[in-house]
Amino acid sequence: MRGSGRTFFGHPWGLATLFGTEMWERFSWYGLRAILYTFMAASPARQGLGLPPETAQAVVGVYGALIYLVALPGGWVADRVLGARRSVFWGGFVIMLGHISMAIPVPAPFFVWLGLLLIIAGTGLLKPNISVMVGRLYSEDEDGRRDAGFSLFYLGINLGAFFAPIVVGWLADGDRWHLGFSAAAVGMALGLTQYVWGRRALRGVGERPGLRLTPAERRRFGRVAGLGAAVVVAALAIWAASGTLTIDRLTIVITVVILIVPIVYFSYIMLGSHELSQEERDRMKAYIWLFVAAAIFWMIYDLAPSKLLAFAADHTDLSLFGVHIQPATTQSFNPLLIMIFVPVFAALWVKLGTRVSTPQKFGFALVMVGLSFVVMAVAAGLAQSGRVSVWWLVLVYAIQVFGELSLSPVGLSVTTKLAPEAFKAQMLGVWFIAVSVGDAVGGQTGRLGAVLSEPAYYLVLAVMAIVAGVALFMFTRRLRVLMAEHYHAEALPSSIR
Repeated sequence: MRGSGRTFFGHPWGLATLFGTEMWERFSWYGLRAILYTFMAASPARQGLGLPPETAQAVVGVYGALIYLVALPGGWVADRVLGARRSVFWGGFVIMLGHISMAIPVPAPFFVWLGLLLIIAGTGLLKPNISVMVGRLYSEDEDGRRDAGFSLFYLGINLGAFFAPIVVGWLADGDRWHLGFSAAAVGMALGLTQYVWGRRALRGVGERPGLRLTPAERRRFGRVAGLGAAVVVAALAIWAASGTLTIDRLTIVITVVILIVPIVYFSYIMLGSHELSQEERDRMKAYIWLFVAAAIFWMIYDLAPSKLLAFAADHTDLSLFGVHIQPATTQSFNPLLIMIFVPVFAALWVKLGTRVSTPQKFGFALVMVGLSFVVMAVAAGLAQSGRVSVWWLVLVYAIQVFGELSLSPVGLSVTTKLAPEAFKAQMLGVWFIAVSVGDAVGGQTGRLGAVLSEPAYYLVLAVMAIVAGVALFMFTRRLRVLMAEHYHAEALPSSIR
């Protein structure tokens, strides 16, 4: 979509609007995430919820899992009901209400749970659709400019992710959790303000749904959605009345449901009558392997805001270059390292070309995330004699970033390549389900602490990831045949998350 006039680093000015909106939304998301576990695990005397550590870890895992799972219905609502532009606005508005709810300083946990539900719902509307709007700022023949535009957009993601833990962690110091939550609310409010002020620069992008529901379809959708919500509420009410409903058990049930989703979906694709060619079936068989590998990767990688955050708070000397930092600040290591190493990996993939296949990149990512937990096992062993240097965590995050830059952007590319023609529009949502599965299962791994020592916990997960990575290396040739892989997948400039 070309146009003269004001530009943003040579790009349509609408990119500045979306850049700022996404940066502040990620500020709010990563800011909350940086203190959520410690708030939930803190005792009521420290103004926390007083949950057992394994329960707090499970909640954080399920919360992250649902954030990515709702991207599927959020994209559908934009395509069929609201359009991308209104979806982003209302999504951001609901996210802001969620953070405001969590910022209310009352002892009762009701507003905390309400806030998390609102943030999940709002992110489902905002997150998938703002990226769509970035792409639509350019005409179809502007592939190079579009890629460069996404580079700037992803820079905004990582800037928000970098500054949020520092600011929110500092505000929440001294058990001022709700003050930290209010900073996340202010961040989303700033993003919404910029979005509204800059709406003219979007030049109609995302104004209308791609395929609006007919009145009859809208009524049917309303009935189905209402019935589904009623069934869920009734089931929870009955469960609560039985006296057996606990947060712990609820997280387990949600995790099981999330695990069932990809099983049902892949069964539907492979066993249903969709006129898939044999080549498409072979590619989906290969993709299932990659999906499982990605889920294992995220299972470990996304323990950063729970298990690794707890280690930072309880077992490290929080001093960096002689400056004391908050435990939450360690969550800024990841986005900083991503911004440093993205150019390196982008150049590396160009240099290697087709000599390194997608399964090998995934295998490397799994080995890296596994090795990061070998390092954690060593650090946890040393921590049994006293606090260790925070530089151990810097090393862990550096190794993990090497893995992420080998899997996350490549995964998007391979998803679009391997998707059957009948499912092209849906498969990117399926890629996010891999993150959802990994986060949910990772949250449940905290229960291993009942039977494993801290070093053994990290080693068990490390071995799982390394074995999976080695398996991908061993079956690379077979997978490349199934994938018919004879291309070079360009790596995106940053994490999409």
